[in-house]
Amino acid sequence: MITLTENAVAAVKAALSRVDEPAEGFRIMVEAGGCAGLRYLMGLESVSREGDAVMETDGVKVFVDASSQPHLAGTTVDFVTGLESSGFVFDNPNARDKCACGKSFG
Repeated sequence: MITLTENAVAAVKAALSRVDEPAEGFRIMVEAGGCAGLRYLMGLESVSREGDAVMETDGVKVFVDASSQPHLAGTTVDFVTGLESSGFVFDNPNARDKCACGKSFG
């Protein structure tokens, strides 16, 4: 369902190593909002919830709730570092439109 690049896995592992509460991976959700209609939400997570799809790449788990799964099917998540900003980038084949910041799609 979701593919993580090596850079994304490394970024998540770095975040997991710095948290006080134990976590095994991260949750990706889609909700209404953003300038293009839908937006991505991410956060560290330790357990799955009912209806979650759970994927694992190189020891990093990704949790996706049932309502977000259709919006994220086939998505590749990367982590890029640039001069002005760094962050996660989503290559989502389900997005018809996306905003300039890459955090919202329609």
